[in-house]
Amino acid sequence: MTLMIIQLLIVLLALYVGSRYGSLALGAISGIGLAILVLGFGMQPGKPPTDVIYIIIAAVTCAGIMQASGGMDWLIQIAERLLRKHPNHITILAPLCTFFLTVLVGTGHVVYTLMPIICDIALKKGIRPERPCGVASIASQVGITCSPIAAAVASFVVISNANGFDINNLQVIAITIPACVCGIMAAAAVSYKRGLDLDKDPAFQARLKDPQMKEYMYGSTASVLDKEVPKEAKRAVFIFLGALAVIVLFSVFQIIGHDIRPQFPTGKVIDGVAQMKPLAMNIIIQIVMISAAAFMILCCKANPKKAVAGAVWQSGMVAVVAIYGIAWLADTYFANYMDVMQGGLKDIVQHYPWAIAFAFFAVSVLINSQGAVVVAMLPLAYSLGIEGPVLLGVLPSVYGYFFIPNYPSDIATVNFDRSGTTVIGKYLLNHSFMRPGMVSVIVSTIVGTILVKIFY
Repeated sequence: MTLMIIQLLIVLLALYVGSRYGSLALGAISGIGLAILVLGFGMQPGKPPTDVIYIIIAAVTCAGIMQASGGMDWLIQIAERLLRKHPNHITILAPLCTFFLTVLVGTGHVVYTLMPIICDIALKKGIRPERPCGVASIASQVGITCSPIAAAVASFVVISNANGFDINNLQVIAITIPACVCGIMAAAAVSYKRGLDLDKDPAFQARLKDPQMKEYMYGSTASVLDKEVPKEAKRAVFIFLGALAVIVLFSVFQIIGHDIRPQFPTGKVIDGVAQMKPLAMNIIIQIVMISAAAFMILCCKANPKKAVAGAVWQSGMVAVVAIYGIAWLADTYFANYMDVMQGGLKDIVQHYPWAIAFAFFAVSVLINSQGAVVVAMLPLAYSLGIEGPVLLGVLPSVYGYFFIPNYPSDIATVNFDRSGTTVIGKYLLNHSFMRPGMVSVIVSTIVGTILVKIFY
């Protein structure tokens, strides 16, 4: 038991140090922990999540090529028109926009262009920018468990299928989207009158008396509406949407019992009949996404070099390294102590299987990747005997890295808010993202649990 605790501390230390450095360090420093466990303690290494990594690479390549074609600019323009048309409701509309952008593209890093626009609209309308900005940043990350091409969803499907829970991407987001929308709306509701109005905020009014600060806050307008979007960019968006539609189509036919996936022999023969197995959905997603990227290059003048330099592709590759290192480290530790954990946690999960949500959330506080949390923790959850529908219901709980405000989207939001109302906080945890984050995750997890009880 002492050795088990020491090795767990090594795992946690690697995750903590990696989270402090951020970016690629999270995966790379996990490699140090893995080396200590395997080479130092002689533990048998686990398996890196190659299937999940391949899906991420294909999806991120496709989204990155769309961004390089200018398609992302068109999507941001559509969102900005909606927000500027209804500025009084920006606290509700802004998180919906950032949420559905993430659902569409599969990564929350697409919101960096939209966030300054949200801040600008709120400030010019006299609405405290902290209100829409805080919940919009949260919503941009919540959308990850609702995107059919996101790493978290792909990981859940692959691991669940391997553990006997036959489910596809469409069935996952059919639960997570309504659950997370309810959570986001609850977070928007508690943010609607959050903090002092700008005309009653002494700190804001003091900054306003400084002519230079006033010019900084009100002197410019953040907008992408004046940016010309070529027809090739719009075409790239339609190709991307078409790729998503194809993936959804395969899932729909699978659900209704008319599976259209190609069948291949398994190598087994029963009663003289060769057994066939349909092509796995993770392979179909990879084929469709990488083909869509190719069509964008050929038909939309998308520059691959520009895609590699773009935020979407770079953030996706960082996620690949993080998941690679973190999941391999976690799988190594858990696999070697599975019997001990099953014995110690068996009674808890038998009576309160939903309690695994607390473990998901706690691990996510340390790991800035929902996909990595799923890959690291879901096999453990299945090994403890927790049923697939229960795990689907609590899937929104894998988002907890807002708790310590060191994630890029949160830090960027603080910097984008020229009014200074969106803050980290003197005591670190009293930041602008805590309240909307906690409300969103709690409500989404509860609603998700209720939905799976109804439909499963």
